[in-house]
Amino acid sequence: MAAALLSGCGPQYLVLHPVGPAGRQELNLIIISVILIAIVIVPTIAIFFFVIFRYRNTPGNKAKYTPEWSESKTLEIVWWSIPIIIVGFLSAFTAKTTFALTRPPEQNVTPITIHVTSLDWKWLFQYPGQGVATVNYCEIPTGVPIQFVLTSDAPMNSFWVPQLGGQEYTMPGMAMGLWLQADKSGTYYGHGANFTGSGFAHDNFNVIATSDAQFNQWVKDTKSTAPALTLTGYNHLKQPSTMGTASYSSFPPGLFHNVVWADGGQYMPKTMQGANAGMNDTNSTSSNH
Repeated sequence: MAAALLSGCGPQYLVLHPVGPAGRQELNLIIISVILIAIVIVPTIAIFFFVIFRYRNTPGNKAKYTPEWSESKTLEIVWWSIPIIIVGFLSAFTAKTTFALTRPPEQNVTPITIHVTSLDWKWLFQYPGQGVATVNYCEIPTGVPIQFVLTSDAPMNSFWVPQLGGQEYTMPGMAMGLWLQADKSGTYYGHGANFTGSGFAHDNFNVIATSDAQFNQWVKDTKSTAPALTLTGYNHLKQPSTMGTASYSSFPPGLFHNVVWADGGQYMPKTMQGANAGMNDTNSTSSNH
């Protein structure tokens, strides 16, 4: 019985094995939600079967028969108070976690900003602080907060790396923020969590977390060996298709902002200012990585 119940906690269920602070906070929220829901569901199911057994219509059943009984104020107070307390506690804990996830996981470490653009059916990652770009994979240093700024140059999608944290939507004309961090080196699976058509099954990517030294070496190697991403190359890249991974030593200046603004980004000046601030912070500290 225990083996059957715990079979759903295996390593194939990535969201149950977080490797960063955002993922751990969300897992804690899931566990608390399950416990609170169980406080209601388990007694309810137990009482249901007790009533069926105790008051079954069989010869010799001595259960008390009270056809005129209509209500009990004590029971009314009990079964209304418990859900109200549970919903109130769960709401407060959810709000606290939600607001915590909008801030960098580490306050004493300079973050890195990565601009993410979802395309049909691939993911473009631009590093404004390092000046490199990749497709369908993303390198990050461990222990460093990553500010992902997300948009779409294709139908609406959803950026999700289960072991690092919850998903965030990518939408044309909008720049959405998401803070994630990896505390352990490894390769973490990511996928578009919003159905986007015939290429959806191949709309995945990897986030590769390495040491700070390895990340800096990767940036150096990419800048010295990879080709540049030109505007013509980007226009070809955004055409509906599937592909493997790619690396670029540079990308057209302002590409991410132009993509956002082309579809209505002018309605989000505060978000874009925040993205620019993160980029500037990263530029000012990129020499440390």
